[in-house]
Amino acid sequence: MFRILFCLGLIVCQSVVFSGFIYPKYDDSLILKWWQSGVIYQVYVRSFKDSDGDGIGDLHGLTEKIEYLKDLGVGAIWLSPIFKSPQYDIGYDISDYRDIDPSYGTLDDFDKLIDESHKAGIKVILDFVPNHSSHEHEWFKKSVKRIAPYTDYYVWKDAAKNEKGERIPPNNWLSVFNSGSAWEWDEERQQYYFHQFLVQQPDLNYRCPALVEEIKNVMRYWLDRGVDGFRFDAVPALFEVENLMDEPKSSKSDALPTDYDYLDHPYTQDQPETFDMVQQWREVLDSYENKGSDVTKFFMVETYSPIDKIMKYYGTDARPGAHFPFNFFFIQQFNRQSNASKAIDIVASWLDNLPAGKWPNWVFGNHDQPRLASRLDSNLVDGIHMIQLLLPGTTVTYNGDELGMENTFIRWDQTVDNAGLNVGSSRYQLFSRDPERSPFIWNDDLNAGFSSAKKTWLPVDPSYWINNVEAQSYTNSHLKVYKQLVQLRKSKTITHGDLQLFEASEWVFGFIRALEDYPTYIVVVNLGSEYESIDLQKIRPTLPRYLRAKIYSINHSPDVKLDDEFLSSDIRLTPKSSYVLTTADIIENDTTDLK
Repeated sequence: MFRILFCLGLIVCQSVVFSGFIYPKYDDSLILKWWQSGVIYQVYVRSFKDSDGDGIGDLHGLTEKIEYLKDLGVGAIWLSPIFKSPQYDIGYDISDYRDIDPSYGTLDDFDKLIDESHKAGIKVILDFVPNHSSHEHEWFKKSVKRIAPYTDYYVWKDAAKNEKGERIPPNNWLSVFNSGSAWEWDEERQQYYFHQFLVQQPDLNYRCPALVEEIKNVMRYWLDRGVDGFRFDAVPALFEVENLMDEPKSSKSDALPTDYDYLDHPYTQDQPETFDMVQQWREVLDSYENKGSDVTKFFMVETYSPIDKIMKYYGTDARPGAHFPFNFFFIQQFNRQSNASKAIDIVASWLDNLPAGKWPNWVFGNHDQPRLASRLDSNLVDGIHMIQLLLPGTTVTYNGDELGMENTFIRWDQTVDNAGLNVGSSRYQLFSRDPERSPFIWNDDLNAGFSSAKKTWLPVDPSYWINNVEAQSYTNSHLKVYKQLVQLRKSKTITHGDLQLFEASEWVFGFIRALEDYPTYIVVVNLGSEYESIDLQKIRPTLPRYLRAKIYSINHSPDVKLDDEFLSSDIRLTPKSSYVLTTADIIENDTTDLK
């Protein structure tokens, strides 16, 4: 069964029927912005490189590794939160939005990172937490005391009363991390404050104009220091309904009454005012380009919302929103049992719903989700990267995924994530995000070269002595395949070419990227656990009789070599193997202009 293909919003489409497919024609004169064609690489700073031996990664350590990132070929680094914080949620509880946490360094260290990154041609994106602050922030301390203008900076509500006249929370809303009510009583203020996440993370009140302007000024502060953009955390949670209606019970039978998933969340997620606020933030970013800068100030937003709500975060032509909301579909919907049809459905669901003039993105991992090699299959890492890096749109990679890093088992006594600690030892593995946050594996030295400390903040994966950057630099490896794919992304065919998805068999997913006068590339990925033989000429009869291997997974058939010829009517794939095939013998002048 074969499927349809798509026209992206920024593409001029002249659709023609081709063997039952809609085959779009791209505008190959389009000059892409840096955030559209370059890879965005998420650095979990606390786990990336420790320079001072305290067991915690820091800014100076990251600066020391800029050459690695440059060699990897990434265009931008997105840093996990580095603002001053008591670290109840590992930096997502900010106590000062205008300063660096001492565990990561100083403002001078940050300025140096910006300078060195820009010298290497790498943009810097900060993780911004707009929904809540730390309870230790001066804003909250003054809000408790009702000191103007901070009185209404947070969501405060009077207590309700039960049938006995006893004080109870205003409604049934639940906390994501605290295993129970999202309301906390403050004895001094004599009101409840709302916290969608930890009790130490009071929600900011975006119905307060002074708070709205305060957040915009924080954005300007970092943009003036040379930051190239932001990733905005937990954006759907910005607003709640004012009438405090109880939320309905969900259909998730395995959720306990104290679990966040016990309820559906129509009154605390994706409220209409949220989309307007995102558009206001975009106006702040665009004002920098209007001031004379010819480089886009960029931002992306985190949302796990339904598709109709997700697309609203793009905004409109008249009032643009985020440059893109994260596309988590491959995280949410794709698993070890997913076949080719499922892969096509996932790609199609994003591109079919993409508003005109907007840009797609592909995300397979981050600091909140099990690593792709553990969630899917370590043998499928290269195939996943072929999909992620060669589909049209922006690639967002979580650090370590280029190596095929897997989750590290974290014992209960080693757990630090409050999301796990708050549910107890019997259930912590269901909620803790520590396994995907373990330190980066550089070499086979002490602590994988991450730190000289006797003990690191999280344990290093014990397999580091055979799987690390240094080891993968000298062998056929995930790292080498990843680098090859990043370089191929720069080709004109990949940045501007047509997209044709296909289902070669139940378990072989593939797509073709083509552009007139440039080489054609065919990606084939065997998602299954059995040997497969496919006929690409049935899918695209105009393909030449023979194709060449451009890039192949490390678990490919051992008798296949680079540039080997494949009979296009008989492409053979071992289980979980993948190939990038091409119609060209030698690829010349296949580049694109970046801005």
